[in-house]
Amino acid sequence: MTSRILLTGFEPFGGERLNPSQALAEALHGQRVGEAEITGLVLPCVFDDALAVLNQALDAHRPGLVLALGQAGSRADLTVERVAINLNDARIPDNAGRQPIDTPVVPGGPAAYFSTLPIKAIVADLRAAGLPASVSQTAGTFVCNHVFYGLMHALATRHPGARGGFMHVPLLPGQAARLAPPTASMALETMREGVLIALRTALHERVDRVVGGGALD
Repeated sequence: MTSRILLTGFEPFGGERLNPSQALAEALHGQRVGEAEITGLVLPCVFDDALAVLNQALDAHRPGLVLALGQAGSRADLTVERVAINLNDARIPDNAGRQPIDTPVVPGGPAAYFSTLPIKAIVADLRAAGLPASVSQTAGTFVCNHVFYGLMHALATRHPGARGGFMHVPLLPGQAARLAPPTASMALETMREGVLIALRTALHERVDRVVGGGALD
């Protein structure tokens, strides 16, 4: 059984005062999924700096399972990412004012990495619990994808016994209400339930299920 889970989120960015992924990492820090303890970690929303913090945590905690979370303001459900690409292409500056365009996350690295979590099984279990969820085929090209790719590269090259992946969460209701027009949102407690389901499924299923209905997107 995996003894430690690393759960990461991001600090607020783009002028926001909140980030649900940060709130989830903080709320679940120290909790357990079965015998596995969760270490919550908040990453800076800054290219390169986020990976430096992540890699320090990977070396310090040696988790068997890593789930990185990020905010996706345009999405209405919990979206489990399939693939990370070796590309930074920022539409806005990060929190340090950096805006890399068409640069690799890891120079000379593979074009892409696939999640090593059972993504379809996670989505199926989330839906079975009454939570909106889908498989996503793109994590974008901002800091979320940067961290997802950097995570998978680290696991493939330095921590081969660990598994990892990425899940996007919607905005919180308070964030969505400030937009014009208001957009989709999800309560933090619902997201928290979804993250725990995802972690539980990932812990107990190493091989993904063959689920009907295509990609569950």
